Amino acid sequence: MATTGAGQPASVDQSDRIVPINLRQSGRTPVEMLISTRVRKSPYWHLSHAAGCWRATVYNRIYHPRGYARPEEGGAAVEHEALTNRVTVWNVAVERQIRVKGPDAEAFTDYVITRDATRIEPMRARYVILCNERGGILNDPVLLRLSEDEFWFSLADSDLLFWLQGVNVGLGLRVEIDEIDVCPLQIQGPRSVDLMADLVGEGVRDMPYYGLMEAEIAGCSVVISQTGFSGEKGYEIYLRDATLHAEALWQAVLEAGEAHELMVTAPGHQRRIQAGILSWGQDIDHETSPFQCNLAYQVPREKPGDYIGRAALERQRAEIEAGRSPFALVMVGMKLGGKPIDDYAPDFWHVSRADGGDPVGYLTSPWHAPELGSNIALGYVPPADSAIGTELAVWLPDEYASEPGKPDAARVCEVPFRPSANPSTREVALAQGRDAAL
Repeated sequence: MATTGAGQPASVDQSDRIVPINLRQSGRTPVEMLISTRVRKSPYWHLSHAAGCWRATVYNRIYHPRGYARPEEGGAAVEHEALTNRVTVWNVAVERQIRVKGPDAEAFTDYVITRDATRIEPMRARYVILCNERGGILNDPVLLRLSEDEFWFSLADSDLLFWLQGVNVGLGLRVEIDEIDVCPLQIQGPRSVDLMADLVGEGVRDMPYYGLMEAEIAGCSVVISQTGFSGEKGYEIYLRDATLHAEALWQAVLEAGEAHELMVTAPGHQRRIQAGILSWGQDIDHETSPFQCNLAYQVPREKPGDYIGRAALERQRAEIEAGRSPFALVMVGMKLGGKPIDDYAPDFWHVSRADGGDPVGYLTSPWHAPELGSNIALGYVPPADSAIGTELAVWLPDEYASEPGKPDAARVCEVPFRPSANPSTREVALAQGRDAAL
């Protein structure tokens, strides 16, 4: 019989990882975050604090607000309700912008991403991945192409600057690679388009998904994209010279948002799980292949140019198509029992087969989905247990377990759990009979 103790379960096969995921169950070990100058404060940090931010984490070596509504006020559920019914603003300055600029910017960018950068037109963006030579995912940013010779990598939580600079030490291409003083805010929710129209004009309503536009807000130069981390309709405002102009943009957004019931919230992880959007460091890392985690569509079968990780990824695809999984564990979506999970999980909770025996996998992103009337989760299980409909058992902590000390039933299901306002590139590709993005 499995237990939920503090030991590392040897029964979960992580033999294909160099550093195993820590599956000890230490629970909510309360600590106080030290605020010091070793970790950066973004230009919006003090504004988030004034707006009620009461907890934070560290993301890209910057303090990142992760909660405004306190538990006694309804907590994350209140923020989720605002996101899915009205409109929210998020301080996401932690999405650092790495600019690649110069005559060889397209060639360099094409070499470090798996998709074809030559197909990205100026003033358009794409969700992309960058892999190492083993096919592990180093980052999954939104890539913005501002012009023929300028790209911005809007980063997930891994430090990509030094990797990109190091790659070009070997290539010697004519590009400058720097972090720039650009800090995004996300405007997410069904009323986001109305708020954005008030801020930058009616033309924003015609912006395509992953489109870009230049604009001014309160005299500040910004780039707008129709993108986001929520599955809801949403936009990102990339503020140039953010260190100087953070207060002006923040105040302009709050003032315009009053008419739309705008709420300052943390990023909507509850909703992004429903949409099947992955979180780097939580769901994927540099030892995760795109073929393990619903990102196979990011690996085109035919791309004119070479890219880092291509040989390893093509070997993995050949193994899979021959009926041999090269991975000990693969990602699945699950619906599961238990009491409603109402906050971030402090541990990777264990998954067993339906008999409740020793753990064979783990959850990465669990939460309750009120729209579905169920707990849901992303997680990793052996390939033999990954088919839709497979019955499993999940070891939730006592605060969420139906019966303390006993597992709750789970079942593998389709991802996404419910539709997004804009279908993902993966969904579009599947609908068109393709297994890869263009």
